[in-house]
Amino acid sequence: MSDIMIKIAVIFLLEYFRMSDGDDYYFSYEDLNVHQLMLRDRHRTETYKQAIFSLQECIKDKVVMDVGTGTGILSIFCAQAGAKKVYAVEASRVAKLAQKTIEDNNLSHIIQVIHDHVEEVELPFGEKVDVLVSEWMGFYLLHEGMLNSVIAARNKHLKPNGKMLPEIARLYSCPCSLPSEFDFWTDVYGVNMSSVGEETRKTKRQHPEIMEVRKEDLLSKPTCVLELDLKTVTVEDVDAFSTKCVATAVRDGRYQGLVLWFSCLFPVPNLETQPVVLSTSPEDQCTHWKQTVLVLPQEINVTEDEPIAWELKLKRSVDNPRQYSIEFIMLDPEKEQHPIPCYCHLTKCIVTRTFLECEKEPQVEDSESQIIDFC
Repeated sequence: MSDIMIKIAVIFLLEYFRMSDGDDYYFSYEDLNVHQLMLRDRHRTETYKQAIFSLQECIKDKVVMDVGTGTGILSIFCAQAGAKKVYAVEASRVAKLAQKTIEDNNLSHIIQVIHDHVEEVELPFGEKVDVLVSEWMGFYLLHEGMLNSVIAARNKHLKPNGKMLPEIARLYSCPCSLPSEFDFWTDVYGVNMSSVGEETRKTKRQHPEIMEVRKEDLLSKPTCVLELDLKTVTVEDVDAFSTKCVATAVRDGRYQGLVLWFSCLFPVPNLETQPVVLSTSPEDQCTHWKQTVLVLPQEINVTEDEPIAWELKLKRSVDNPRQYSIEFIMLDPEKEQHPIPCYCHLTKCIVTRTFLECEKEPQVEDSESQIIDFC
């Protein structure tokens, strides 16, 4: 596999909304089609509701802040779960609609809408909140840069032992096939247009694709490339990061792109409870985030147990802090450090794997009480 470098400038001018800095960002959220898209996302909304109600004992009679409340549905869930007070913070003019929705649900005595940037909010008498909830995630987790506002709210308003909803966020990557980007061009109404497809894919070096990837098109197990603890993460932690990955192909296939997705884990009320997880993986229900795909200009055939190596770099844009540039660099797997154990077909990994398996084999004593190792 030859070394190829693909630099991808993240420019989302798709049908979702335009990302820009300053007040234009908040203005984009005044488009009610955006809120309808999110509210119709059952997996997203029901997972948040499940997480909030699973933490009723942590929310009941407590003070909650909802950062970026939008139309107010998460604040309403918190009030329904027994919160004593909810501060619903929204910088866009949708705050007025949130206020009306809260009145329609007879919750004005609990929920107070604050129409302001959360960085500027001052609570009465310097009050601190017990729980901070927010749906801040963008494409590939970090797009939109709203995490900065959540961090600011946490530092300013959350009690030292307060709860963050969600609590952990993880970004994953995985090599994949993309038949919709490649196979279509081989037969366009009976015409071979492969050359057009090749040129089209070259233009996609300029931006990722937001699309659904089928679970059967994943070529390996996913690799976690970033984990954020929302209780401690800083803005500097997400200004830039890079990681090298080596994965083993789980089947023969055509390596045509790298897919990114994220998951979020919510806190648990006790150690016996499993966390509620919001996942945007191709193996789970589709969400409005879908998946983010970095499309290769040409496909590479891989075989089962073949190692695939790549480096992923994300860096916040200097011109627009709500966007990131992404570099996807294909690496020579024979030159990279592999995880242990690694299940690829390279000799060094087979030897290491065999040694580890032998170490786990049971041992018996002979008649003279000497240890006999089955290996």
